[in-house]
Parts: sequence; C-alpha cells; structure tokens
Amino acid sequence: MTETKKISRRVLIKNGGLALSVLALPFPLTTFLNFNEMTDSKDFDVIIVGGSYAGLSAAMSLGRALRNVLIIDSGLPCNRQTPHSHNFITQDGEKPSVIAEKAKNQVLKYDTVKFLTDLAINGTKTDKGFEISTQSGKLFSAKKLVFATGLKDSMLKIKGFSECWGITVIHCPYCHGYEVKNQKTGILANGYGAFHLARLIRNWTKDLTIFTNGKSELTQEQTDEIKRHNISIVEKEIASLNHKNGVVEEIVFSDNSSFELKAIYSRPPFEQHCKIPELLGCELTEQGLIKVDEFQKTTVDNIFACGDSTNPVRAVSYAVSTGNNTGVFLNNAMTEEEFLK
Repeated sequence: MTETKKISRRVLIKNGGLALSVLALPFPLTTFLNFNEMTDSKDFDVIIVGGSYAGLSAAMSLGRALRNVLIIDSGLPCNRQTPHSHNFITQDGEKPSVIAEKAKNQVLKYDTVKFLTDLAINGTKTDKGFEISTQSGKLFSAKKLVFATGLKDSMLKIKGFSECWGITVIHCPYCHGYEVKNQKTGILANGYGAFHLARLIRNWTKDLTIFTNGKSELTQEQTDEIKRHNISIVEKEIASLNHKNGVVEEIVFSDNSSFELKAIYSRPPFEQHCKIPELLGCELTEQGLIKVDEFQKTTVDNIFACGDSTNPVRAVSYAVSTGNNTGVFLNNAMTEEEFLK
C-alpha cells in the first residue's frame, strides 16, 4: 500500500503554479487585477467612462450578465473632499472613498470586468461601435458606451470657498442637513435660488441668513415672504470665508465686517466633467445635463448615461440606483439585438 504524503499549502501553490494558487486563495484573484495592457483584449462589449458610484453600479449589473466591460476612471470624484456620506441605507456616515473602494473590490470579482485608471479624452464612432482614447495614449473599442462621468462644480471666486466645499459649504440638506441642524446657517445664493433654498433649509434650522453677495435679485414678493419667517437678507459683497481645515467660522465682507456661522448652503454653477458625450452628438438639457430617456438612453444610439451627469438629484444613493438600472437596460437591449440576429 502506497503511503500518502501530506503536502503543505505553500508547496502546493509553489508546485501547482498560478492556477492552483487561485484555487487556494479565499477570494478571486481578479479582486486585485486592473486592466493589463499586455494580456487583456482592447475590444469590449461595453466601455464605461467614469468609475465612481454610478459607473461601478452599472458595471456590476453588466458583469453579472457576463458582459466584457472596461471601466475607465481618472480617480477624481466630485465629492472627494466630503468627509461622510449620508442618506444611503447601509452606508450612512461612511466615507465616500471607503464606499467607492468597497464597491470597486466587489465589482472586480467579476472576471469579465476590467478597470483602468486613466482619463478618457476622446471618442469616435466606428462601423462596429465606438473607440475611446485615453490621456496615456491607449485606444479601446466597444459596441456600447456608458457615461457615468458626473459634474464639475465651478468654485465661486471667494477665498476659502473651495477649501470648505463639501465640508461645511454644502449643497444638499438631505445629504448633510441633519449634521448641522438647528445651527446658525447661511444661504449663499441670489434670486429664485435663494428663495427656494430658504423655504427648504428652514426645515432643518430656523437660524437662517441669506447672503446675496451683492444687490438682491429677489422679487418684492419673495423678499416679503422671506422676512415674514424672520430670515435676514445681507447684500454685502463677500471677500472670504474664514475657516479651519474646511470648517467655516465666519463670512468676511469687503468692508471688513464679518458674520459668524456654522454652515453655508450654496449651489454653484456646474458643467459636464467629460466633453466626449457632446463630441459624439449627445444632447444636453437646458440645465446642462445629458439628456436621457426612462431607459437611460441618450439621444445617440448605443450610448447610455447615468448618475449626476444626467439628473440634478446629486446623491450617492441616486447614482447607484441609476447605474444599476443602466446596466440592466443596456444588457436587455443587447440580448434582444443578439436574439434577432
């Protein structure tokens, strides 16, 4: 009778090579693999431009549908300064970067999904679909495109504004309002935008002041309604925001007077973070958002879009939702096309 010799896990992996090492590990090797230029194909079913919440969510749906997917992401999400994400069930209070990294690790467990850290700079239509070129000189092709590239906020030219953005200068009460409830709060806006925010933010705090940063553009009716709720309107021009590590302490005006507060709501102008959709012919709405239908299709065949770039509801939970839907809608469209061939 032949004696069975025990072999250690280390020896098994060493002798068995990469294939056995993958079997021996408690997780898929693809968890830690990004796009490999030397070995991976450059032709995909779908290229997703933008690898944050919406893009990763779309990639998960497509990966589970066995689609070959490339995610291209530059690593600069618009909420990178925000310390915590809220109003997202199971992730309330978590750091946005932690949510994104966890999502990325989960998505890359699907071995048909690849991730490339790079910047997509151009897109062209081809006979077979599309080509996307990147800043590093790489070129990829796909039958379908998904843009999950988000928006780029234009910081106001007020010293300290950009440093406080996403920390104590905030845009959404549903995302951040609870943390500054009942505190001395400012609204940095003018015209109807100021009126709208005053009605909304008053739900979280009654200690409100509107700062128009110049002559008020509110109508008399709006002004009367605001003052009826004991909300002051300050028309002085703002010179700077005094803060410590993004935590605002006071507004300093051009006449050197100041106003102490704990938080400021502001909705600065924005633009599309990526210009490729427009270059490919995708229409934008009057607000500057990518125009999509109920299936997340843009106005160009075979191009889909999701997340902040398509809707003014700027929240992690919404981005994830639209990304998931986009992956499902896109795969359904592909299965129908393939079935009818």
